[in-house]
Amino acid sequence: MDLTNATPIEIHLQTIVNQAGETTKHVFDEPGQLVQIGDTLYFRYSEVDEKTGAKTPVMIKVMGNGDVQLSRMSRQDGINLKLFFSLGNKMVARYKTPYGEIPVETITPKLQFRMKNRPISGELYIEYKLFASGDHIGDYQLQLIFTA
Repeated sequence: MDLTNATPIEIHLQTIVNQAGETTKHVFDEPGQLVQIGDTLYFRYSEVDEKTGAKTPVMIKVMGNGDVQLSRMSRQDGINLKLFFSLGNKMVARYKTPYGEIPVETITPKLQFRMKNRPISGELYIEYKLFASGDHIGDYQLQLIFTA
């Protein structure tokens, strides 16, 4: 399998957010790209806001050791978010907003990644807890299903 060049994929992303006793679900079906550099896989796509049509570039990096990095950069509102996930570990990150930088932490009790080569397809599933300045913000489930 040669993924050194971008391979077009279809992405189905579902996020379930539980904050302050309320649960919300977000679903995106978007075209994307998959690239492999060394033992690291990069998923790139844009989330499209249903109301405004604004596109937010997203990159999910799955490293050879199983750790995952999620990056979202919104030019419209000046928000830059990088989250790190490592099974069973607390990971520190920064959430950049127009009002300053907020330190955030993730704790990842569940992280699974599987992939098939023919056809290229797979799933990334992450359950994590998000903290900001030591306060528990919420519990999240992220499921990314991809097919070439």
